[in-house]
Amino acid sequence: MNIHVVRSGDTLWRIARRYNTTIAQIALVNGLEDQNVLVVGQALVVPEPSIEYVVQPGDTLWRIAQEYGIPMNELSEHNNIAEPSRIYVGDMLQMPYRTHVVQSGQTLWMIAQRYNTTVSEIVQANAIENPSQINTGQELRIPVETLPLTEVNAYITQTGEEGRREVLEVGRHLTYLSPFTYSYREDGTLTNFNEEAVINAAYETNSMPLLVLTNYANDSFDSDLAATLFRNPDLQHTLINNMLNLMEQKGYQGVNFDFEYVYPEDREGYNDFLRRVVERFRPAGYSVSSALAPKDSGDQVGLLYEAHDYRAHGEILDFVILMTYEWGWAGGEPWAIAPIDEVREVLDYAVTVIPPEKIMMGIPLYGRDWEIPWVEGTFATTVSSEEAVELAAQYGSDIQYHPQHQSPYFEYTDETGQRHEVWYEDARSVQAKYQTVKDYGLRGISYWVLNIPFTQNWPVLESEFRVRKE
Repeated sequence: MNIHVVRSGDTLWRIARRYNTTIAQIALVNGLEDQNVLVVGQALVVPEPSIEYVVQPGDTLWRIAQEYGIPMNELSEHNNIAEPSRIYVGDMLQMPYRTHVVQSGQTLWMIAQRYNTTVSEIVQANAIENPSQINTGQELRIPVETLPLTEVNAYITQTGEEGRREVLEVGRHLTYLSPFTYSYREDGTLTNFNEEAVINAAYETNSMPLLVLTNYANDSFDSDLAATLFRNPDLQHTLINNMLNLMEQKGYQGVNFDFEYVYPEDREGYNDFLRRVVERFRPAGYSVSSALAPKDSGDQVGLLYEAHDYRAHGEILDFVILMTYEWGWAGGEPWAIAPIDEVREVLDYAVTVIPPEKIMMGIPLYGRDWEIPWVEGTFATTVSSEEAVELAAQYGSDIQYHPQHQSPYFEYTDETGQRHEVWYEDARSVQAKYQTVKDYGLRGISYWVLNIPFTQNWPVLESEFRVRKE
């Protein structure tokens, strides 16, 4: 996979010709509505045709496997496709190997060097009895580079039929699915939540559903509700029993706690609650994790941060999700949602107190559109990656890329004369985040949130990692 940044005068035809692919492959993998409209500075994912294929209307997995000369079950397994009859237009499939036709004078060593593999891997893939004897014109299967293994979680807020369709479409890229959200009442009973459709879709894609529990009440995170729980062991016992019953009933395989704006004095109470949960959940085979605010030091002040004890959560839990986004929050000044320099500051601290193999790094799947000059008390509009590019095209704005924050942005003026500033994510920015996951040796990735289309994300993800499936 390549990432091409549009220049003045570019057309899809020219770009496709440059990379020896087709207009349809580029348009579908990027979710382009109008193939004739490109924006200077726009990032495009361009598949590598020898080892990557974007599903077209009318395709079947069997036909694609035939075209590439690969057994269908091997292609399905390589791409984590649980149901071979279910593939989706625009989805990019990776081939487990490429084909090389031996040229006169070539040796296996020369071919292995060209493709960054080894002679033994080529020998094994082709059942070659004598490595010193290969023939001109002979077709060889060349294994693709083995990608690092990672875990991927995604939160989802739309849990009806629309959410079910999205999980079926992207579920092969997920290890965990986290429907958002359950809360609890002061008597330890759980709130109601109709999420069975997305849980079923998670199972259909071999993804593990996680029950998300928050201190959410009356449309906000409630510090007093958290305090009521953390200061009452009897209430905790009741809540834990109710959670275990619900998880068995609905088929959850783990729990993720997202308690926000917890009073600083409840820090140890929160830790003790997690210990009680783990004591009951782990023998039953359930994973236990938490979502933590992005701190860059252990003594960071603020209601969002002080009760989140990185070291304790890292010791107690199976993994933690760092919510490394919302620097550019809706009620604040225009900024990148997850500037990579700020994300790395959080990780620099986190890995000193939490084992990296227990850290999932948060990644946003959305952008924001602010009116500028920004006025305190005003709120930005959430936009998808596709909507952001459409705005730039509509108002004739070139897209810029911030080298420090590793994020695309642009400004435009609407019909009323109001100026706007937009920050969002694209193929380049998520690739920088995936490189960060590798650099720090982290457990994986957690997205907030599905239901906001970001077509480019998925081919970039699968070009960087293999996703762990349990």
